Amino acid sequence: MKMNLSHFEMAFLFAFFVSIVLGITSKKTQQEQIRYGLYCFGYFILALFGVGWIMKLGHG
Repeated sequence: MKMNLSHFEMAFLFAFFVSIVLGITSKKTQQEQIRYGLYCFGYFILALFGVGWIMKLGHG
């Protein structure tokens, strides 16, 4: 089975899984892990859109 994912979908999955790992490995309690994971995920998505807009403006 082959998955055909767009660049945005792959970046979203990357952000999701990296945020999980960062949350688990960086904090001690489960509540802190969830909060930090969501914090990281939000900033990943924000950066994804920010860099996307910069690239769009740069290429016209």
